[in-house]
Amino acid sequence: MTKKKKIIISLTTVLLLITVSTGIFIGNYFYDLAINPFTSKDMIFGDDDDTEGEVEEDVNWLIKNSNYTDKYINSFDNLKLHGYEVKNETKTNKWAIVVHGYTSEGELVSSKAKHFYEMGYNILVPDLRGHGKSEGDYIGMGWDDRLDIIDWINNILEDNPRSEIILHGTSMGAATVLSTSGENLPNNVKAIIADCGYTSVWNEFTYQLKALFNLPAFPVMNLSNMVTMVKAGYSLKDASPIEQVAKSKTPILYIHGDKDDFVPYYMMDELYKATSSEKSKLTVQNAGHGKADLVNPDLYWNTVTDFLGKYISN
Repeated sequence: MTKKKKIIISLTTVLLLITVSTGIFIGNYFYDLAINPFTSKDMIFGDDDDTEGEVEEDVNWLIKNSNYTDKYINSFDNLKLHGYEVKNETKTNKWAIVVHGYTSEGELVSSKAKHFYEMGYNILVPDLRGHGKSEGDYIGMGWDDRLDIIDWINNILEDNPRSEIILHGTSMGAATVLSTSGENLPNNVKAIIADCGYTSVWNEFTYQLKALFNLPAFPVMNLSNMVTMVKAGYSLKDASPIEQVAKSKTPILYIHGDKDDFVPYYMMDELYKATSSEKSKLTVQNAGHGKADLVNPDLYWNTVTDFLGKYISN
């Protein structure tokens, strides 16, 4: 081998190692930024990380005034998952599973839980995996979480097979309940409400890459996906609510604020068009991400009440 060839091979090897190392670094960086629940999300949220739309006077209802019971189940991958259960003072078969959003936790959807309680529902508020009191070292982005919600549904039905269950989720919680909709659900699940959900994790992360870093999807998304598959065990390409709602048999109400710059407003129409089940949608004017119920609470809850009235027994 000539000296020139040796130099070329050496340089090629060095460049390959640099490329691979850079790819691993980029993939891990964005995995930690988005999927690792233990790292700061300040770069994503800035000064506004309240995406649950909590009514101030009700933020402590669940923890301080609801007389909740701590519930635990084991997930399909043997994580101990926590939820808050509140039985209504009036005996009922109606249940609302209220699902929180990205990097949030169950106690932070207190005002929505309180509203469903006042509508006569028993309440279950789960901490999604990697959040609150639930175990887990990654954020499921609604994908693995869909299987956890099914486990919570089955937990309710074990206690009362006559239960009528509705699912409500905000942001990633909306993506969770929409992803759940595409599975083979028991007939007890009567309706789903999705507040500002995204079409897919891939689309949402691509949107955020452009908004936060002015970067294209390739190669960052591909590198991040490889790391996610290794560390979290799921593919960002699989986590697709829009594909799940195309298989749904459960009625879905979509709600979105037209000023949402975190999960873009246009995603609601894309989800709505893809949905195979009965469906309805509500646009709340001048509402940002997760703020629809704060901007126009009467419109929000009257629409929810009317929608559920079609599918839930009085």
